[in-house]
Amino acid sequence: MRYVERKELLNQVEGLMLKYCEGCFLHRHLIKESGRRAAHRFCISQCTIGERIKQYGEKLS
Repeated sequence: MRYVERKELLNQVEGLMLKYCEGCFLHRHLIKESGRRAAHRFCISQCTIGERIKQYGEKLS
């Protein structure tokens, strides 16, 4: 993968996280109720934005 493509993917991931994940009410609620690990698991496996970020990560590998 070229450097430019990699940088573009990383910028897209960062943009998604800033737009949707920063200050996410659901994430904060899950941390309070179930802990950080459960909240992280939810974000990776059930959140649509988390799934999209995961797809970008697979392209980077």
